[in-house]
Amino acid sequence: MKLADSLGLSHSGSTTDSRSSLTSHNLGPSLNRKDNMDIQNIVAQLRQEASRIERAIAALVGSGSQPPRRGRPLKRRQVVQVTEQKRRTMSASARAKIAAAQRARWAKQKGTAAPKKAVPAQKRASGRKPMSPAMRKKLSAMMKARWAARKKAA
Repeated sequence: MKLADSLGLSHSGSTTDSRSSLTSHNLGPSLNRKDNMDIQNIVAQLRQEASRIERAIAALVGSGSQPPRRGRPLKRRQVVQVTEQKRRTMSASARAKIAAAQRARWAKQKGTAAPKKAVPAQKRASGRKPMSPAMRKKLSAMMKARWAARKKAA
């Protein structure tokens, strides 16, 4: 009865007071039953509230990482297929093609020419023949003489 009093769902006074007054008034069995029904009603309401709270906690904690699906439930064979799907991977050449196409789109937006593929640095493509070691030695002696003359003049 104290629980019912704290919830504001019962009659005023304690259980011993109400029972003693009932026995003194010849109304005992009918009111005593009503008092017992109130307690049972309160217990039933509290159990419903407890189950509602448990469901709310379960929903907040989350039984799964995915939110519940909306709409018609999947058929059994579709459920199995969805869980067993593997992620597709892309080859390096396909990724390179996509990247080049995107760079071309960006260049078009900026109004500049599309950047060309990076070509590895090659040796000079001039028409000259490579210098012979004797000629290199002669050129080195000439440059040293020039530097010495500048140093003397300064």
